[in-house]
Amino acid sequence: MKTFFGVMINDELEDEIFETEQEAEEYAAYLRSCTNLGSENMHMSNPGDYEYDESAGDDLDMDVVEIDANRNLL
Repeated sequence: MKTFFGVMINDELEDEIFETEQEAEEYAAYLRSCTNLGSENMHMSNPGDYEYDESAGDDLDMDVVEIDANRNLL
């Protein structure tokens, strides 16, 4: 059985499936950067409602996990 990799955020598996662990880790880093950028954009659009948190992506519970072709955890 071939092993694949996925990214779990807050105990929820993302839709993307990767053939290598490195690809999954790069995708996780991309998601963190998107979260950080989103935090900055929300603050710039309405600073009174959204406090800027440049480490917003660091607060995510994000793990790279091994899965099978049917997206079941191994």
